[in-house]
Amino acid sequence: MFTPVRQDTNLRADGRPSQQWRDELRKIPNLRNAITVIFLWVQTIAIIAFTLAVNSWWIWLVAFVLMGRTHAQYSSLMHEAAHRLLFSNKRVNDQVGRWLLGYPVFISTDAYRRVHMAHHREEFGPEEPDIPLYAGYPISRESFRRKVIRDLTGQTGWTMLRGQLRALRSPDVRARRTMQKMIAVQLVLFTASIAIGAPLAYLLLWVLPWFTIWRLINRLRAIAEHGGLQADADRRNTTHSIKQHWLARFYMVPYNIGFHIAHHVDAGIPFRSLPEYHRAMCSIGFVTDAYEYPSYTAFWRAARTGKA
Repeated sequence: MFTPVRQDTNLRADGRPSQQWRDELRKIPNLRNAITVIFLWVQTIAIIAFTLAVNSWWIWLVAFVLMGRTHAQYSSLMHEAAHRLLFSNKRVNDQVGRWLLGYPVFISTDAYRRVHMAHHREEFGPEEPDIPLYAGYPISRESFRRKVIRDLTGQTGWTMLRGQLRALRSPDVRARRTMQKMIAVQLVLFTASIAIGAPLAYLLLWVLPWFTIWRLINRLRAIAEHGGLQADADRRNTTHSIKQHWLARFYMVPYNIGFHIAHHVDAGIPFRSLPEYHRAMCSIGFVTDAYEYPSYTAFWRAARTGKA
């Protein structure tokens, strides 16, 4: 599957950038990222406000679907903050990552960072936290269908939330306080929903998409990243590469998180630099058409038929 790599001045044969080019790729555009976070919140409020203003059943349905994407956006930027690549100031990065991105979508950014770094140290290794999401692929169509149904009916979400809430009884003070902060943020959001006379907005346009659509997006994205692969020193054997079409980037893999082979070869590259990094990988033959899936649907088709 892998062809000889044409090493150049920017990239080594293993796909890693030279130190000089890496320094360029690692520049964090603080102002642009701040605008991105602000715009995400403005977008969220705008979707809810428009839905309440029109108040038609089909607008509620469209908003519900869009809010699944919104959870993907918050989680993607939270992931960037977990890598400490969202803002160059560590304190600002962590506070924004916790309070404006993580807690609103039921994620402890600090806890996520701890387990996610284990994932990057050794995919499929003994401390790999994400194995339940993508182990055992390829799978049968029936097994795939059951997973989708569990996600869309809220069963997966309820299992996860119930596990998170156990932190309230944890002997670990840090875990208890983090969960209390997360609940406090949810109470603020619910109170705001009540204050504008629309308590259902919080329940139907925030909580329910998290329980359903976001759970499916998260699963589909996870298996597209690592499903059916194995531990190996070559990241191409641990991480898939899938062509990034506009619809997938809009709905499922926002903020360049779909450029996953680039992210795993060098996890210290900010999200805005990943497309350029990926193009360079393609130019030297580290990523080829034979290795890269042409679309997410092509991958999912393979993942449920035994051809991944």
